[in-house]
Amino acid sequence: MTNLTGRRPGPPSSPYGTHARGRLPDQRRGVPSHVAGYDRPDRSRRPVRRAGRRRRVALIPWLFLAPALLLFVYFKLLPLLQAIKMSFYDVRPYLGDRYVGLGNYVEVTTQPLFTKAIWQTLVLAIGTTAGSIVLGFLLAILVEGQARHLWLVRTAAFLPVVTTMAVVAEVWRVMYYPGGTGALNTLLSWVGVGPQPFLASEHQSLASVMVVGIWRGAPYDMMIFLAGLASVDRNLYEASAVDGAKRQDRFRHVTLPALRPVITILFLLAALRGLRSFTEVFLLTNGAPNGSSEVIMTLIYKLGAEQGKLGVAAAGAMVLFLAIATVTLAVNTWRRRVAAR
Repeated sequence: MTNLTGRRPGPPSSPYGTHARGRLPDQRRGVPSHVAGYDRPDRSRRPVRRAGRRRRVALIPWLFLAPALLLFVYFKLLPLLQAIKMSFYDVRPYLGDRYVGLGNYVEVTTQPLFTKAIWQTLVLAIGTTAGSIVLGFLLAILVEGQARHLWLVRTAAFLPVVTTMAVVAEVWRVMYYPGGTGALNTLLSWVGVGPQPFLASEHQSLASVMVVGIWRGAPYDMMIFLAGLASVDRNLYEASAVDGAKRQDRFRHVTLPALRPVITILFLLAALRGLRSFTEVFLLTNGAPNGSSEVIMTLIYKLGAEQGKLGVAAAGAMVLFLAIATVTLAVNTWRRRVAAR
């Protein structure tokens, strides 16, 4: 369609002049867009803003953890570093420390008193670990179920865990009274066994302390076992029963494989608890009689706090730390290999 002059009408007019292919005249002449009167959003800055936002979001959990981390560094990490340093020195508070190299470690690993304490610590750790796991598993089997009265039994069995160790030790000291009127000796007299010295005997003191450790650690293991038994698929029991498997076969082929991760964790926790035994030994016997129940923790305490041999005590603490780290790494390595099969 043409007008009276014979020309085609152009695009409608605008305040900026005629349009050409949707661009303003200033843009056709190469004028930047912000000079032309409007700005386009700068999309090149969006990845930078998103990265900054991600960093801020990732920083939020660390802000919540900061108070606990500061306390951990101040009360755990710094004392550990100080103990490592002290283990290479003859610590003399008023005369100045004297560097002795590995002399403290040589004394720790060769002195008969230390070697005896290390051996008794291993025996106590193995005994309490095995005993608490076995007894905890038996208790878990006995109290497993949905019956209403079982909550009372579980609560009563769990009381030793939440009871202060000082109270537990005092109760067991009364029960271990070596006279004929003692609680345990009275029970033994009913079956024809004479009075036993228990804590007062060099041959029975370590075993008596071990019994207390098992009694206190088994309820904790019981609760972990109960959680593991609750996670076992009940359909596996029904399927094995349909296939004709007996109760012991179901226990061996269904229950134990399902509880393998739980047993691994409990073994690690119980072993660490046994290696770090201090309170029960200190309150029950304090290493007596004649060092027959001495463990490395009580010996470290005596050397550092009572005799002032801080360097030797720090070396003993480092030996114990290395033993605990070795057990932890060995159990974790074994668990990974079992899981990879």
